[in-house]
Amino acid sequence: MNDIRQAILTQPMRWFQIRVIIICIILAMIDGYEILVMAFVAPHLAKAWSLEPVQIGYLLSAGIFGMAVGATFISPLADRIGRRRHILICLALITIGMGLSAVARNVEQMVCLRAFAGVFIGAIMSSLNIIVSEYSSERRRGTAMGIYGIGLPAGVALGGAVTGVLIASFGWRAPFLFGAIVTGLTLVAVAIAVPESIEYLVEKRPAGALGQYNRIATKLGYPVTKTLPMAQASHGSGIVWQALFGGVMLKRSLFLWLGYACMTAAFYFANTWTAKMIADATGNASLGGTTGVLIAVGGVIGALMFAALSAIMRPRLVTALIMFAGAIAYALYANYFHKLTLALPLAVLVGICANGGMAAFYAISPSIYPAAARGTGVGLMIGFGRGVAILAPIFTGYLLRAGWTPQFAYQFFGGMLLCSGVLTVLLDRTYAKAVQGLPATAQRSA
Repeated sequence: MNDIRQAILTQPMRWFQIRVIIICIILAMIDGYEILVMAFVAPHLAKAWSLEPVQIGYLLSAGIFGMAVGATFISPLADRIGRRRHILICLALITIGMGLSAVARNVEQMVCLRAFAGVFIGAIMSSLNIIVSEYSSERRRGTAMGIYGIGLPAGVALGGAVTGVLIASFGWRAPFLFGAIVTGLTLVAVAIAVPESIEYLVEKRPAGALGQYNRIATKLGYPVTKTLPMAQASHGSGIVWQALFGGVMLKRSLFLWLGYACMTAAFYFANTWTAKMIADATGNASLGGTTGVLIAVGGVIGALMFAALSAIMRPRLVTALIMFAGAIAYALYANYFHKLTLALPLAVLVGICANGGMAAFYAISPSIYPAAARGTGVGLMIGFGRGVAILAPIFTGYLLRAGWTPQFAYQFFGGMLLCSGVLTVLLDRTYAKAVQGLPATAQRSA
């Protein structure tokens, strides 16, 4: 085939494609670890630095703030410089940010350094999502994206397991140094093994695009070509903004971004405060870490459930179902928070819906936008959602200081998941006319 984009869409997936997705899963795991490492360190850092709840809230929100900035302003650069180069730059700067976090001396320094690392942690996610989506076949994309989605919660689970051992052996600074070392190693792996986005090469045609295109074709087992396939999209900022907000895309972007924002607020509340709440309720910081790990394990299960259900249902409807289930899970957790025999198993259910929901939104977002605007569209979705989510940990800190109970906080954020489910259903309805009359397999992937 002269156009390997069509070959990737229609042919069975080759080992080269699978290897790229595996590397992206590993990168997502590291991202998950670095996103929430502060949540696991916070109980120990609070004791070391004698921190109040509001100070902890700012520490927990610093990384989220950085991720919102990075997703909004750094992610769109991938549409200009390429996904691969974008990932490499982000990994290099994350390594620096994590390493410097390990030597922070006070709250102010830690807030700034967590925000700096967060900028590039947030920016890298859109490029990873797009690479996985573009190297997946049309038939297997929902499943591939769902399996890729286990990376983030698996990284959180790894963080809960590893940080406890590291802190016990070397102190609270060790988890940040560990993150810097692992990120530096993956930078080398990406430089060696991850190719450029084919859509970027064809649509943007950077210098050397034909050579890169043919090298990818060779690795996939397809013949080389003397010319690149015809680009399918026009370029320019006006065209990009039309692709994001023109016609029906305005509704789709609004429903997607608002749904993601509601889910992300609930996600960060559960992942940043639950461990601290359990630790405070029991006086056992290690039990808080165990709860955080259980939530992350639930996220792995939720991502796998999304992958399985996406084979028989439209991925957007699966996402909505996860959100509705999450509202129920949060309500149950609120009612049985003080009964540890129930609270710990329910933490897994919370993770299935909150962390699994994050994987689901990452899975459905790339295909909504055309290739020329995909990095911008997905990046702005992540930036907008995390911009709203910045308030969740800080808001919770103030509410707890004002006398709110953890039960009421969980009920509030359960309501956010309910709103997310409704918005996702509305997003799916914008495709209703487009999928009518298509074969069942095409309707599931639409």
